[in-house]
Amino acid sequence: MSKKAGIKELSPIDVYKLLPKTNCKECGQENCMAFATKIVNREVNLDSCKPLLKKEKEKAYLQLKELLKPAVKEVIVGVGEKAKKLGGKLVMYRHEFTYANPTAIAIDVTDEMPEAEVIKRLQSTENFSFEYIGNTLKLDMIAIRCTSDDAEKFKECVKKVSETTTLPYIICTLNANIAEAGLMAAPKANPLLYAANSENWKDMAELAMMYKCPLVVSAPNDLNMLASLVKTLTNYGVNDLVLDPGTFLNEGLGTTLNNFTMLRRAACKAGDELAGYPLMGVPMVAWANKGEAADEIIKWKEAYLASILVVRYADVIVMHGNDGWSLLPTTVLRQNIYTDPRKPVAVAPGLKVFGTPDENSPVMFTSNFALTYYTVASDIESSKLNAYLIVVESEGSAIDSGVAGRKLTADRVADALKESGVENKVKHKKLIIPGKASRISGEIEELTGWKVQVGPRDSSEIPKYLTEKWQP
Repeated sequence: MSKKAGIKELSPIDVYKLLPKTNCKECGQENCMAFATKIVNREVNLDSCKPLLKKEKEKAYLQLKELLKPAVKEVIVGVGEKAKKLGGKLVMYRHEFTYANPTAIAIDVTDEMPEAEVIKRLQSTENFSFEYIGNTLKLDMIAIRCTSDDAEKFKECVKKVSETTTLPYIICTLNANIAEAGLMAAPKANPLLYAANSENWKDMAELAMMYKCPLVVSAPNDLNMLASLVKTLTNYGVNDLVLDPGTFLNEGLGTTLNNFTMLRRAACKAGDELAGYPLMGVPMVAWANKGEAADEIIKWKEAYLASILVVRYADVIVMHGNDGWSLLPTTVLRQNIYTDPRKPVAVAPGLKVFGTPDENSPVMFTSNFALTYYTVASDIESSKLNAYLIVVESEGSAIDSGVAGRKLTADRVADALKESGVENKVKHKKLIIPGKASRISGEIEELTGWKVQVGPRDSSEIPKYLTEKWQP
């Protein structure tokens, strides 16, 4: 069993020792040590070091590649702009280092669905879009499941999917003959092939190598068998693997979370390369024993299982419910989990214009914490107000914490007001400040010469406040 050091054990000195040490600056850094530091922080690419790419440095280059290899292998599914990267994780916990490659969310179709329903599900998956604090939340993949046990029928379904969407997809069947029919429908699509198990591994391995596509390894609730299959398949020549340890609901939920956690811990903490592959979760198992339960209840169960799997290291999940309300919590959670914990989520400071303000329009300010800004902006836009909003640099802090921590100060507000140039756009000198910043109102007046009006503590009350109290 092969093991390697984790990211926490890697220092810039480890990288520097293998660099050319020429300080040539071709990489864009001042010297090789600065480059080594950026490499350790994953801020630059190793290939930026041109001298390292020369033939005589090949040994050092390969050593560095091995040293920098993530604990969880990166596997690519699909082709073109929408190809999806799975895995590539460096650490187990996001506070240790930023997670890479957000969990891919796949929506299923089956070869027994009417063609119109298949197309409708494909389009709704591709068109899913939600703006959240400056980011567009999207879905990523299609899971094509064979439920008919008919190779030709499955082939036609895969063909229809490949003709209708450019999203990467998963071919789902345990029958190698049916899997091959699906692969033949789009031989260069690089789908994820699901799945190899203890009975069909050799046939699936042959298909994965023939069509050069990644392969899922499945051993429900049997981590020893999963490791054995991984070892067998890699020895056989299949290197791009995704692990499915099984997804269970209700009384099996604890087992599911334990298996996912143990696999990721083995990869990131113990350096176990047999566990160092992306993980697949299947929250659509919530539909397996639906019984008489209402669809809304099943969708809710599927949604909470999906969210749990995102938190517990799943790199790709397969879902059946495709309603916006059931998908939104998982996509929002995924966005939050995959932000950089070392950096606040912030927007660029400056003057924002809403509607068509004139010289009598109100002037307000807020902090540059993304969630604060987009909440305020949304409340202003939805009310169709004409207003100026100054976004003040607060190092990504919210209003109350920014004021308390001296990240949002009267000096910064005064500077932002001056730099915005808004005094040349309005004839009044009145500034509405957030209610949570009331303690610095006096300082702002002294520094700016503007009359300060303390606005509401909640931005949802801005329209009412302006209607009742704003006079230029």
